[in-house]
Amino acid sequence: MRPVAYYRPADSEALEAVLADSPRDVPPIAAKAQFLAGGTTILDLMKLDVARPEILIDINRVEDLAGIESGSDGLRLGALARMGDVARDPAVVRQYPVIAQSLSLAASIQIRNMASLGGNVLQRTRCTYFRDTSWKACNKRSPGSGCAAMDGFNRAHAVLGVSPRCIATYPGDFAQALIALDAQVEIRRGGERHRIAFADLHRPPGDHPDVETSLAPDEMIAGFFVPAIAWSRRSRFVKVRDRESFEFALASAAIALDLAQDEVVNEARIALGGVATVPWRAAEAESFMARRRLTPEVAEQAAELAFRHAEPRKHNAFKIALGRRTLERALLETASIEV
Repeated sequence: MRPVAYYRPADSEALEAVLADSPRDVPPIAAKAQFLAGGTTILDLMKLDVARPEILIDINRVEDLAGIESGSDGLRLGALARMGDVARDPAVVRQYPVIAQSLSLAASIQIRNMASLGGNVLQRTRCTYFRDTSWKACNKRSPGSGCAAMDGFNRAHAVLGVSPRCIATYPGDFAQALIALDAQVEIRRGGERHRIAFADLHRPPGDHPDVETSLAPDEMIAGFFVPAIAWSRRSRFVKVRDRESFEFALASAAIALDLAQDEVVNEARIALGGVATVPWRAAEAESFMARRRLTPEVAEQAAELAFRHAEPRKHNAFKIALGRRTLERALLETASIEV
């Protein structure tokens, strides 16, 4: 690892002082100062020499970034809330099961007890060509250098949201649950906070794979807000992976359904993981399902639409069929939930 300065601000005011001179002309991932929360991602990347911050800002003492609050208007989760704590929270398990399930199926117990929600949604791809600096061609790590995954071994890579410059898969699970519940992310800049739709946080690779989010270098995630909707209880997260534990998704689906008594879909929310470059909202499939009775045939048609624009490479074409089956299963299992 390279030498790095370490700061641990005691409160919000001290944090603002550290961030005051942050440049705004570089992507956050390239900024000299990086945040340290659970440390389960940034320290790994520093050891690999992929991340090279000059300053680490430990935010664990900033109390107003923590907490789990459930009320009549919805659920607020602080950026420093730990994955394990949220997964076990009785209100989350009862009212927002897709969130609890997505967190429980991620990583090991030890990592879940350390990792923060803010760090989780900003974790970077597990693409081998990105994480191994001996591979020079990686537009995400070195803009303009190319993408070794295009013609390399790309079994784990994305089939949705890809570009000619990058096919790296977004690795997280929690983000899909947030999209399925129309969550918002609270962003902090200076002493001000504002919210945007969580679905607008991550940016597809396009021509700039190195710009991964809509955050500015002097902004940070303060928390998440999930609005209270009556049908959040009818939600589910299904994850398919190479092994049953401690593994990233090959395909996953986060579902929330508003069903009438005759199983006609009033509204559907579908988010896909393991198959896309960003947390992926299957809007076309959602629209198709509206006002239709959720049968196995309708689930199959929705899954076909969700992957209609998939662009596979040599080794990852299987993800299209796997993703469809995963989505079909998730839809039917979610419909069977009694609320």
